[in-house]
Amino acid sequence: MLPLYCTDAALQPRAAALAARWGFALGADEPGETPRLVLTAERLELRALHSEGPVYVDFVGGAVAHRRRFGGGRGQEIAKAVGLKQGATPRVLDATAGLGRDAFVLASLGCPVTLIERSPVVAALLADGLGRAAQDAEVAPIAARMQLLCGNAAQLMAQLEEAERPDVVYLDPMYPHRRKSALVKKEMRLFREVVGEDPDADALLPAALACARQRVVVKRPDYAEPMAGRTATMSIATKNHRFDVYVLKALPQ
Repeated sequence: MLPLYCTDAALQPRAAALAARWGFALGADEPGETPRLVLTAERLELRALHSEGPVYVDFVGGAVAHRRRFGGGRGQEIAKAVGLKQGATPRVLDATAGLGRDAFVLASLGCPVTLIERSPVVAALLADGLGRAAQDAEVAPIAARMQLLCGNAAQLMAQLEEAERPDVVYLDPMYPHRRKSALVKKEMRLFREVVGEDPDADALLPAALACARQRVVVKRPDYAEPMAGRTATMSIATKNHRFDVYVLKALPQ
């Protein structure tokens, strides 16, 4: 597990609470090169000196804010994939939450979204981002529609009671890049170093199909084979990706 450091002695109690919640070890002085979590007065960050900058979750500003305001609403491909174009507002379970950007888009369009992240490091970053979003008047109603769980997604989906099953399960597992690593975004480089790949990703599809009430949506690179070799009901293409949609039951009009 990564060590957790803080930039100010006044943050030590908060850092200790985070370490206890997520199972991190508290560090004294920041190491030189190794990845580590750093708590600042503003946020929780994942850092590594060889990367371009810290990785953190921000649902309030930056690219996420721009997409919230100008992203195209229910006309976006992801919205069509989960069924929002049909006038429904399905309950979504994002079983591979990552930094939560797609989940936030769906929540901003009105969907109640449960996020599952199996890495405590990434889950801690998500929880920090959701906590800061809850303090922003404009974003707080969106964050309130997002619930975070940390654990094995296949197991958690299997344990859901009938009434808790989502309408849609959304999957976006890490996929090996065909381009050189220098061209991969800093978040993904750090994720692969800290979290590793998703060698068991294909096992999520049958678990998702058994859990979802209406459909499963899988986000794939445009060059990738279908998940687990299973052909989708339909696919919706974007510039660099596609959404493979496995329809189980028609969404209500």
